[in-house]
Amino acid sequence: MVRLPLTPADVERGQRLGALLRHARGERSMLETALDAGVSPETLRKIESGRVATPAFPTIAAIAVVVGLSLDAVWAEINRSDREAGPSTAQLATREQLAS
Repeated sequence: MVRLPLTPADVERGQRLGALLRHARGERSMLETALDAGVSPETLRKIESGRVATPAFPTIAAIAVVVGLSLDAVWAEINRSDREAGPSTAQLATREQLAS
């Protein structure tokens, strides 16, 4: 299967996704998070570093569950423009989770 080249927007979304997951993981180890999500630590490392800009949906869904993010929050964050001001939906959701 031939993959089309990623657009700059795809790469940017992948970087936002990686940063979001890395932030949500917090102090939890990458190994523990990956194993709990059923993915390899190498896959999680590549996603968090932005090297895999378009990971499979089931992979992201599994990681999101483990780190306590809703898929709505993930979607909102990765589709946000860098020009938007204020805290992201994911940041607000994380704050709400910490306050609970």
